[in-house]
Amino acid sequence: AILIETTTGEILYEKDIHKQLRPASVTKIMSLLLFMEALERNEISYDTPIPCSENASSMGGSQIWLNTTETLSVNEMLKAICVVSANDCCVAMSEYIAGSEELFVEQMNRRAKELGMNDTFFKNCHGIDEDGHVTSAYDISVMSRELITKHPKITEYTTIWMDSLRNGQSELVNTNKLINFYEGTDGLKTGHTDNAGYCLAKTAKRGDLRLIGVILGEENSKVRNNEMIDL
Repeated sequence: AILIETTTGEILYEKDIHKQLRPASVTKIMSLLLFMEALERNEISYDTPIPCSENASSMGGSQIWLNTTETLSVNEMLKAICVVSANDCCVAMSEYIAGSEELFVEQMNRRAKELGMNDTFFKNCHGIDEDGHVTSAYDISVMSRELITKHPKITEYTTIWMDSLRNGQSELVNTNKLINFYEGTDGLKTGHTDNAGYCLAKTAKRGDLRLIGVILGEENSKVRNNEMIDL
């Protein structure tokens, strides 16, 4: 676990912050950072239609069941990734931006090195368990800080509580329940797999103070959320 002050990066609390652990879908913070940077470079726009490959549609875990006959806009893809952690959308976006998920993962690892994330090695863009796909609480705080300070527009997606896609056919309910239960919460990403446990990178802002907290490997979502509130 780690708690940092966002402006300075000062560490306010730490526990095993460089221990390499599986991050589950908290992985997507790096994917989102690269998506936002691609938007900033005008390589894509919020209206760009993103197709779905066989690979993207075959993802397990959290998804909105994309199929290969449909496209969604970048705006819709970001909404699905931030609100319900859609693995299929994350892969579709990564393939569109880099040409393949493998090439996108290379970009993720390159960006991690640039940010000084020395505990991190990504094997995929979504966080489904894979041997050797690891990071640390410290490194997650680093990429969370980069995303939230350089691309604050991401909070327009991470604060959505409920929404829908496909003309109301796909209901979206945010996996981060603290948006409703902890004042100032405006992100950032939940994660869970059997091997990773329950993980959370959370941002909250009150007045001029913004904190980023990261907790990895909790036994259930209730404990994870309560620990984060205490933090």
